[in-house]
Amino acid sequence: MKVKKAVITAAAERQRALPLQTLIDRDGEEKSVLGIMVEQALSANVEEVCVVVWPGDEERYAQAVGRHLGHVRFAPQPRPLGYGDALCCARDFTRGEPFLHMVGDHLWAGSSSARCASSLVELAEAEGCPVSSVQLTRENFLPRYGAVGGRRVAGRQGVYRIETVIEKPTPTEAEQRLIVPGLRAGCYLCFFGMHVFTPALMEMLYRRRREAPEASLPLSPALAELAGQTQYLAVEERNQRYDIGSRYGLLIAELALALDGRDRDEILSQLVLLLSNREIAGAAGSVQ
Repeated sequence: MKVKKAVITAAAERQRALPLQTLIDRDGEEKSVLGIMVEQALSANVEEVCVVVWPGDEERYAQAVGRHLGHVRFAPQPRPLGYGDALCCARDFTRGEPFLHMVGDHLWAGSSSARCASSLVELAEAEGCPVSSVQLTRENFLPRYGAVGGRRVAGRQGVYRIETVIEKPTPTEAEQRLIVPGLRAGCYLCFFGMHVFTPALMEMLYRRRREAPEASLPLSPALAELAGQTQYLAVEERNQRYDIGSRYGLLIAELALALDGRDRDEILSQLVLLLSNREIAGAAGSVQ
């Protein structure tokens, strides 16, 4: 299969402003979070990107995309009825094709973060099945992420066959249902915020939406159903994800991008100077 489309979900009321925030990217250029995400999608040979937005946000998002606007479409989510509903709003855009999915409240950084999306797409195309990026995550972070259980694929480093999907499990629930042989105790495979989905998932979501038009439509139950019906893989990602909607998340993501980029030495010098000045001020205060 060929992945030519991408869907970015950004319609959640409390997070809709996050993709519009401006950062300095690793190349030293000022860009919006949305612009960085669109560039990552296009680097994976995606041709069109659909951004699911809060109704009325289209113009602001179009301005944030910048020079890549010709590759971007917008789909409003009329009502806040869940993550699965947001994806379902892009059904007319995907039109029965596989697609790369990126969550709008994450940024990714690391020595090879520019290839996060393209590596994922390459694996999905080679295997002809849905694939989600996951990251080894300590149990105290489970309330932030969806998590998966399954088994390693023989002969494939960091690739797993997904058997179970649970949204934000408790540690007890994870210990009982999300054990992956070979992982160290207290660590689980949690979603990284990037996926490649096949048309089967979109049709599952559409069926669930027709069955309960007014109900909230989460994504994880559909992913659990998908895992029971077809090969659904997870690939462990070594780069880092940053939830920019969390406390200080945007600041930490900015620092991570800077420390991976061309201005790394300047940023490190400024951080050392900042810490040094605080240490000096603290020492002077204690003397007084």
